[in-house]
Amino acid sequence: MDPLLKRKMALDIAWRLYGTPYRWGGDDPMKGYDCSGLIIEVLQSVGILPRAGDWTAGTLWDHFHALRVEVPCDGCLVFWGTRDGGTRPIHVELCLNDELAIGASGGGSQVKTEQDAVDANAFVKVRPFRSRAYLIGFVDPFRIEGAGGVV
Repeated sequence: MDPLLKRKMALDIAWRLYGTPYRWGGDDPMKGYDCSGLIIEVLQSVGILPRAGDWTAGTLWDHFHALRVEVPCDGCLVFWGTRDGGTRPIHVELCLNDELAIGASGGGSQVKTEQDAVDANAFVKVRPFRSRAYLIGFVDPFRIEGAGGVV
């Protein structure tokens, strides 16, 4: 499948999951997603990420690190570290453009039910990412290098 089509499909899938409750460790559209669960669902749906694997924000960073970019675009992943300045990613979202990202957030390890998500205002939401602290960087999992350049 064309990489540009995969990118568009991934964004469409992410938008369809907008409003889904956040759930710690979640990877199910009916029960909720955590940050990496949402990204895994989107990337596996378009064949960018293998089905097998124990994927977290950190392992997604490791897997795609060679595709790091300085300027994000739609479809890039944005990663955040810890408050103490750690560079190991603990949160990941999908860029919608160079200012906004969609991601499962607002919860944490205490959010395990739909009611917990409601109480914590935790769900798949869209927010600006540049103003948020502890940003580590961006990768473009849809970038394909070849004779014609980068797609």
